[in-house]
Amino acid sequence: MPKPTRSAPVTAAPARSERWSQRVTESSNALDLEPGVFTLAEPRMIALSLKASAERSTRRKAPPFRSAMSMLNFFINRAGRQLNAEQRARLEAAKDELRDLFGRPRRAPPR
Repeated sequence: MPKPTRSAPVTAAPARSERWSQRVTESSNALDLEPGVFTLAEPRMIALSLKASAERSTRRKAPPFRSAMSMLNFFINRAGRQLNAEQRARLEAAKDELRDLFGRPRRAPPR
C-alpha cells in the first residue's frame, strides 16, 4: 500500500511589511488617502479627509460616500484588536461625521 503524500509545509505568517491589508491601505487603487489619515486626532478631520479623497478620486467604482465609508470600515476591521478603546471610539465617531458630511442620517446610539 503506498504512503499518503503530504502537502507542502506550512510557512510562517508574512512579515509586517508584506501584509496585503497594509498595501491596500497605503496604495488603494480607489482612493489616494492623506498619509496618517486614520491617526488624526479629531473624528471630523478624519471624515473630511476621507470625503475629499473619495470626491477627488476618478478610479473609484462606487459613489464617494460608499468609497469613503468602505475604506474607514476596512481600516477598523483590519486593525481589530490592535486598536485601543480610544482609537476605536474616534474612528467610530468619524463614521457619524462622514454621514453628516454626506447628508446621511447618523446611526442610532446603542441602547
